Amino acid sequence: MTKPIRRIAVLGSGVMGGAIAAHCANAGLEVSLLDIVPAGAGSSTAARNQVAAAALGRMAKHKPAPFSYPNHAAAIRVGNFEDDLGLVSEVDLIVEAIVERLDVKRDLFAKLEALAGEQTIIASNTSGLRIADMLEGRSERFQQHFLVTHFFNPPRYMKLLELVLGPHTSPEVVARIRHFGVETLGKGLVFAKDTPNFVANRIGAHALMVAVHEMERAKLEPEDVDAITGLPLGRAKSATFRTADIVGLDTLAHVVNNCYELLTGDEDREVFRIPSSMKAMVERKLLGDKTGGGFYRKTKTGIETIDRATLGYRPPAGDAKVKEQTKALAKQADTAERLRQTVAAEGAVGTFAWNVLKRSLAYSAHRVGEICDDITAIDDGMRWGYNWELGPFEIWDALGFEPTLKRMQDEGVELPESVLAMSRSGATAFYQEGRVYDLSRGEYVARPVDPREVTLPRLRRGEAPVLRNGSAEAWDVGDGVLAVTFTSKANTLDPDSIQMLHDAVDKAEQSFRGLLLFNEGSNFSVGANLFFVLMAAKQKQFDQIERIAERLQQAVMRLKYSEVPVVAAPFGMTVGGALEICLGCDAVQAALETYAGLVEVGVGLIPAGGGCTSLLWRALGSVADGVKIDGYEIVTQIFKNIAMARVATSAHEAARFGYFRSTDGVSFDRARHLYEAKARLVGLAQSGYHPPVRQTFRLPGESGIATLGMLINTMVAGGYASEHDAVISRKLASVLCGGSGGAAREVTEQEMLDLEREAFLSLCAEPKTQQRMQHMLETNKPLRN
Repeated sequence: MTKPIRRIAVLGSGVMGGAIAAHCANAGLEVSLLDIVPAGAGSSTAARNQVAAAALGRMAKHKPAPFSYPNHAAAIRVGNFEDDLGLVSEVDLIVEAIVERLDVKRDLFAKLEALAGEQTIIASNTSGLRIADMLEGRSERFQQHFLVTHFFNPPRYMKLLELVLGPHTSPEVVARIRHFGVETLGKGLVFAKDTPNFVANRIGAHALMVAVHEMERAKLEPEDVDAITGLPLGRAKSATFRTADIVGLDTLAHVVNNCYELLTGDEDREVFRIPSSMKAMVERKLLGDKTGGGFYRKTKTGIETIDRATLGYRPPAGDAKVKEQTKALAKQADTAERLRQTVAAEGAVGTFAWNVLKRSLAYSAHRVGEICDDITAIDDGMRWGYNWELGPFEIWDALGFEPTLKRMQDEGVELPESVLAMSRSGATAFYQEGRVYDLSRGEYVARPVDPREVTLPRLRRGEAPVLRNGSAEAWDVGDGVLAVTFTSKANTLDPDSIQMLHDAVDKAEQSFRGLLLFNEGSNFSVGANLFFVLMAAKQKQFDQIERIAERLQQAVMRLKYSEVPVVAAPFGMTVGGALEICLGCDAVQAALETYAGLVEVGVGLIPAGGGCTSLLWRALGSVADGVKIDGYEIVTQIFKNIAMARVATSAHEAARFGYFRSTDGVSFDRARHLYEAKARLVGLAQSGYHPPVRQTFRLPGESGIATLGMLINTMVAGGYASEHDAVISRKLASVLCGGSGGAAREVTEQEMLDLEREAFLSLCAEPKTQQRMQHMLETNKPLRN
């Protein structure tokens, strides 16, 4: 065990410093955020702390949000370098994120040396200065406690954390930072060498600039390049030029110029020479999103593209065949197959893709030993820092090691001797059965793997699932756990997936210790199959809709009152019926980036899979006996959350909204999500599990319905809600108040479920609700009618 890092001081409240501080607060750490004293501040504490305080205030408005819940800002104490630098004596870690000027950093480090505690780690978030230069004049003890921690922006969302050790960084410091990065923040660590732009930005900037120069040679447009270098190449949807706009052309130019100026011996140095058109864009402040326009700009009529000759903007253009080909390629789910098809594509798509890839692969191979020690650092860096689906060497393997090497050699691409020696040795891939080829040693070595980074296919026992139907499977994943996973498109709920929940509970009660709900894909589930509901409603098959709604309600109740514990592992979009399922589970282990809400009102409906009942019962059941509460206030807040289709933007926020429990787990690293969810389930099974006892509650009834009705009328009168919104909201109010008789007696869950279902069915019959469903299916946007 290492001494834990609990208290952090972040020095510098700019974009990166503030975002690092915010994510440390998300992880439950005590954070101090310090910055300079503004000129003329005087003696007022508020005025002297204004720079850091203003930065903290701005973060509340940032998109994407740096805080996983706005109130996490309260965990950050603001101060200034003149009055509060002494605070660093009390912290475990100092993260320096001030201006990238060597003289300013050296001056700050001299002060920190005199103030920092004996075990305090001092880290710089620099991206361009050498450690040797920053440490000039510092003591041996300071150097032992110093390293670079290069976070990727935005820190909450980007997994990559590059660590650069100094020549004297102590093993204890490395162990503590490793634990902090992996266990506390959920980061993926890449150990980089002290070279310009480290690992990911070196490879990423090269790949981006290759695409820029290749575009000029191929006489393509930015739209064409982005269509090819996005999903078809297994890269982020923002591809090349949209990425430049997001990052900012000034920031990109700084990174690229840094490479060009410092990498005088780089074999591909000229790729870092910025084209004259990009220089002109920077000079004219056409920097991307931050200035309202870069390579693209958004207008009221749509997206326009820069004309590189005039620096004016034009309507979208591009090659129609490129658009058609890349659209088809992007639909291929298997990344390796998609890459092979893209490189083999006819015409401009295949030629451009290959010309970009071959240079990127060769450049990455040349960098092993210079910017890092092994190929996994480069692959991990590009996946975690640039959102590539596969890193360069994984791409090489996907295309075929030998065929790709031969094609590059035939085309005169210079490759390092280490790769040629690998080919001569008979090796056929960089990665092979748990091993990775070490280019420096010339042999395969074991690939380091965190045993907690498991996938469902790796945990599955047996050749076939325990249960299977058209939309779901249930697998034995060991330790007495049965895992249900949906196989429908976008993991939607349909009759088959609902039936699987029933069958899986039955099977788990007979033969397993617990039931785990774990889906794969981009989202846990986008809820019910809306197309099915709409078609049945149009054909007036309301009996069929009622049967499905009732089966979903029954499934949620089976989960809730099962004789074995049930745990859900939501991530990404977890909305509508998907959240209702989670509400029926004993516990949730949610990924931090879980976006949960009951959004049915957006299509003219209300939750009818137990969502209204579950939220209300959970809130009322948490009130201790003897505490006098106004039940109407609880009903009103739940009404607002549902009526406004309020979606939590993180697992932490979902707990604050009442969608998850405050005791539910949050996984900061998605790679460990399945492991942690299963561990939570096993823990419940081993700790004397009993299902909950059924409860009844007295609800506001008719008076509550009338009061909420006045609120609805006010919204309509003010133009904030349409008449059809009012129809939906009044039905929701009636359900949440337990119907007109809700105050006269204790209301049961089943009575609540019946009210939900009745309201849902009546809304399905409404023409305006059907219009909303149709519009959502066609545009993926809600309709207000």
